Amino acid sequence: MGLQPLEFSDCYLDSPWFRERVRAHEAELERTNKFIKDLLKDGKNLIAATKNLSAAQRKFAHSLRDFKFEFIGDAETDDERYIDASLHEFSNFLKNLEEQREILALSVTETLIKPLERFRKEQLGAVKEEKKKFDKETEKNYSLLEKHLNLSAKKKEVQLQEADNQVEQNRKHFYELSLEYVCKLQEIQERKKFECVEPVLSFFQGLFTFYHQGYELAKDFSHYKMALQINIQNTRNRFEGTRSEVEELMNKIRRNPQEHKRANHNTMEGYLYVQEKRPAPFGSSWVKHYCTYRKETKKFTMIPFEHRSGGKAGDGELFILTYCTKRNVDTIDRRFCFDLESSDRPGVPVTMQAFSEEDRKLWMEALDGKEALFINFNKANAKQEGSAQLDKIGFTVIKKCISAVETRDAKTCNEVDLENSVDWEVKTITSAMKQYLRSLPEPLMTYELHGEFIIPAKSGSPESRVNAVHFLVHKLPEKNKEMLDILVKHLANVSKHAKRNLMTVANLGVVFGPTLMRPQEETVAAIMDLKFQNIVVEILIENHEKIFKTLPDVTFPESISTSVSPPNAPPRQSRRQGQRIKRPLAVYNLCLELDDGDSHSSPKEDTPTGSMDSLSSQSPTPVFSASPPGLLDRNHLIMDSGDLADWTTNLSGQSRSSMVSWMNVPCTNPVATNNAPSAFSFPIPSTGSDRAVESVAHRKARAVYPCEAEHSSELSFQTGAIFEDVQFSREPGWLEGTLNGKRGLIPQNYVQFL
Repeated sequence: MGLQPLEFSDCYLDSPWFRERVRAHEAELERTNKFIKDLLKDGKNLIAATKNLSAAQRKFAHSLRDFKFEFIGDAETDDERYIDASLHEFSNFLKNLEEQREILALSVTETLIKPLERFRKEQLGAVKEEKKKFDKETEKNYSLLEKHLNLSAKKKEVQLQEADNQVEQNRKHFYELSLEYVCKLQEIQERKKFECVEPVLSFFQGLFTFYHQGYELAKDFSHYKMALQINIQNTRNRFEGTRSEVEELMNKIRRNPQEHKRANHNTMEGYLYVQEKRPAPFGSSWVKHYCTYRKETKKFTMIPFEHRSGGKAGDGELFILTYCTKRNVDTIDRRFCFDLESSDRPGVPVTMQAFSEEDRKLWMEALDGKEALFINFNKANAKQEGSAQLDKIGFTVIKKCISAVETRDAKTCNEVDLENSVDWEVKTITSAMKQYLRSLPEPLMTYELHGEFIIPAKSGSPESRVNAVHFLVHKLPEKNKEMLDILVKHLANVSKHAKRNLMTVANLGVVFGPTLMRPQEETVAAIMDLKFQNIVVEILIENHEKIFKTLPDVTFPESISTSVSPPNAPPRQSRRQGQRIKRPLAVYNLCLELDDGDSHSSPKEDTPTGSMDSLSSQSPTPVFSASPPGLLDRNHLIMDSGDLADWTTNLSGQSRSSMVSWMNVPCTNPVATNNAPSAFSFPIPSTGSDRAVESVAHRKARAVYPCEAEHSSELSFQTGAIFEDVQFSREPGWLEGTLNGKRGLIPQNYVQFL
């Protein structure tokens, strides 16, 4: 039961029941007033908390913006550069989000706080004033009435008539005031419903707008997020390969430190204790120095260094060595000592103490001292040369191996017979190919050109990198270039079937980078360049036809320049001002289609893939499209253990992870083991269902302007290039298409459809 209505006629009766109903209305208004008062207090607290949150978010954004990762070596990969820039992107995202939050905080004040305060002050406050008047008039009316009724009947008629008129006039005024108060009470009871709720609705509208703006920012950010996930996955993949190489080098040095000393201009270097003589009776002291010696110039340098204090203990000293003599224990009360004499202080020997007898022998040999033993410091000569050669037999073996791999029918997990050794021939063949390449006296791309191949992978635009690698390939010895052509052509064929075998260009770069390229000296710095070796192999695979079938520009090499759009080309599609420019990402339908029975899984547009063909870390268990009859199914995704060894552990005797385990693809069939068929297996020719799919082709397009890619997801091309399977991208102003077997993004205003 709600409040009873206040009848105007009851104002004249002013009955106890009327007064009871008036008090009920007054109590409800007081409750409403308290509710609004508390709501205003909570709203102001909400604004303060929002501002505090915004300040904390901005501080967090500033921390992200101000930090920059350092890297090992002299250059970063594109993926690493994008990862470095990600913190700034995150900071900008939070900054944009907090701008919207500030708008929300202002809107709360304008749409919620002020209207409620106005209603409470103007409407409820007015009713309170009316109540005060009503209560005052009630007191006055009934006081006057009682006084009037107490008049003596013996008063003169004129006096009584005057008193009656005064009471009647006061009664009319009271009734009018009562009518107005009752009207106001009922009016405010009806008004409060929309006067209170409308500001709350406006507040929620502002809140919804804020969340919608956040959604729009997140949607705009999704392209960058997907590309960044690919950059992170690629960097993680390269890290795994680099880590295994570093661990292998560490173990080699641990087993025999002397054989793995870095090659440098110093014949010998290390710590020695130098005797410093003092005036009697103080005797002498021994101070640790870091010493270097160059036999060609006979320059000996020693720098005092104290590890416990963490720095140099004085200035260094350099002198020309004249001779070195071993000190026997009968001439000095210390072991492992020898004397040096310099040209500027003849006859004044300096006594040195090595760390051990073996260390002293090494120094004596380097310094041409007496009783020195011959030790070969040339690590390269100590290594056993590979037995394989780039001769007619080698070419014949490689060609036959490739032919056998590419013509072999693929088998699924259910079809492989683990008891039949014939099923494992592909694995054996591919392992033999890699073993042959690793057994060559030097890598196929030579020690001499190793550093030159690495340089373009570290900087420059994609087009300039291709040109540089193109030029360097033609500097290789003819046999090396011929063998490299054969191998890269094979790898390009393998990558064309990446949807089914997962051997994408990026994965092939990880597997074959250390096989085709190798530094002459094994150091941590060289291993840090392993990721750039992978990039060089990726460039070879993606541009095989251009690099091996055409001659390079004779004017090359030239300075690496950044990519620019042609002068007469229309501008690229840009975002509206004030909104973050999205880095476009080609979302390819690469081995991430859904099975008919997997329709409940996440939609494929939520699963990022990209030009680097790496799976996102957010998709640990991707599902793959069912293959037509005769094609590889989802379980035939395994590379042989030897292929993956370069990328995982490279430690002898240790089991290697299979491609399935890396991709986290569930496979309960026993074939998903280290002895699985090789990922080099090719599917047999397509069936009718394949041709049916291929018949639904997208349009072709021709380039009307040349373009140089500014991101790994874009294509570089010249005027007149023909693109296959062109379709509109989810990125406004961009198309997706295929050029020379590579799929990527194309500026829409750079092409015309055929």
